[in-house]
Amino acid sequence: MIPMLGWSHLPVLALIAAALMGQVAQAAPGYLKHETPIPPATMTLMKGSNTAPAEPMLIRIYKKEAELEVWKRSTSGRYLRLKTFPICRWSGQLGPKQKEGDRQTPEGFYAVTASQMNPKSKHYLSFDTGFPNAYDRAHGATGSALMVHGTCSSAGCYAMTDAGMAEIYALMREAFRGGQKAIQLQAYPFRMTAENLVQHRLDPNIAFWRQLKEGSDRFEATREELVVNVSTGRYTFQLAKSPDTEAAVLAYRAMEDDHMAVLLEEGRAAIRTTYADGGQHPSFTTLWHRGVSLGEVSRPEALAYAGLERVITPARATRPACLETGTCASRVDQLKAISPPTTGERLLAIAPLDGPSTWLKELPSLLTSAPVGGAAMSFTHNQPMILGAQEIVPTRLEKRT
Repeated sequence: MIPMLGWSHLPVLALIAAALMGQVAQAAPGYLKHETPIPPATMTLMKGSNTAPAEPMLIRIYKKEAELEVWKRSTSGRYLRLKTFPICRWSGQLGPKQKEGDRQTPEGFYAVTASQMNPKSKHYLSFDTGFPNAYDRAHGATGSALMVHGTCSSAGCYAMTDAGMAEIYALMREAFRGGQKAIQLQAYPFRMTAENLVQHRLDPNIAFWRQLKEGSDRFEATREELVVNVSTGRYTFQLAKSPDTEAAVLAYRAMEDDHMAVLLEEGRAAIRTTYADGGQHPSFTTLWHRGVSLGEVSRPEALAYAGLERVITPARATRPACLETGTCASRVDQLKAISPPTTGERLLAIAPLDGPSTWLKELPSLLTSAPVGGAAMSFTHNQPMILGAQEIVPTRLEKRT
């Protein structure tokens, strides 16, 4: 059974079907391979999405999920996700590329111009990601010719197979011909959700990934191309021109920060995802296990050890928070009324299963997201936090007389 591939998965299934039939990407009759037209089905998809081949596009890549998304600007001026392509092979680990020869695929924000397109690539067709960018150079990163290309072989590149690359190349070509000067490439270690950031909170790359999430959140809130700069060695993003749009960005980011804080308070596990040498999309793994040839595959033995998750800190068992008197709160307003006798600051009483109770700063989200028909719930943990409630005074709660 082929796994679900998410939104816009029909084009992906078509690619898989082509592979099952042993088809190899070939230039359309009468065309050179780099001039192969955009497939009719994709043209129809664009028309139905109120966009066109000449409209600007951008690309988003997710390593862990092994997916490349093509986004197109619609007549509304906002970008919409047009198609998702499975990545056949990427190498290295989650995290940015640091030096020549480390086999790392890059992460960050890049600009691809027409001059970076290579119609004569040894890997069918390709384009250069633009690594190293200003951020990479500021951190001493080295390397060159980090590509997105055809075939299924990677030594620091994103390999899409010939068929996948042919279509991506055609979409980029037509956007350039429509007047786009540079196509933005956003490369992420994984989908930048609150859940993923919390899971990977103890990874050495977490500070860098939080910068990437800042950009990802901004794009999710606006669906407008990011204006990216590098200042004092970190990514910065230009504010939206519209005050209303910028307010939407701030609201989205506050919601995500609050979500992360809630997950941390729940005591979610912290993990590290490791690879022998990169990974690939499950659809290609399925084909390979069925004996379907994927052509040249770099280090196939490493794929058996791709994406192994090691739990650094297990999820922590929790129980409902209780009032100072030892009586568990049954209503949100009861929980909000708690305050310790020695301070006027609003605090929240936490009762962990395996340690002393703790006063924590009140988190609004914990007081407004109680299960329907149930008591207000709040949780604590003993791990480093990204954002959210800060421990104040560890002390066992006792009934006051």
